[in-house]
Amino acid sequence: QVELAESGGGSVQAGESLTLSCSTSARTLKVYNVAWFRQAPGKEREFVAAIAWATRKEFYSDAVSGRFTISKDYTQNTFHLQMDYLIPEDTAVYYCAASVTELRMRQGDYFGQGTQVTVSS
Repeated sequence: QVELAESGGGSVQAGESLTLSCSTSARTLKVYNVAWFRQAPGKEREFVAAIAWATRKEFYSDAVSGRFTISKDYTQNTFHLQMDYLIPEDTAVYYCAASVTELRMRQGDYFGQGTQVTVSS
């Protein structure tokens, strides 16, 4: 029903930038809350950032606030996660996600397959 596909992961040095993209449908982008999550080795998946479809308000975890930016591209039916000033603690598998309600935005209802981001010091 909701298809999500990440791209853009890779290996970078600390302090560098990386942009992740999530391809989806036009409908998902317009009526679902979209978000990014990540899961580091040995840890649970955690919320990173989201955009509420109704208010277009952006939300960020404390760990990435000020360094990461989430955005939508309606012309390409994608949404992005611009990651600046990366640190080794950002190393994780990153998942794009969508949720039906804003209440579920920090849990997610649908997830992509994930893309690996590795930051070395």
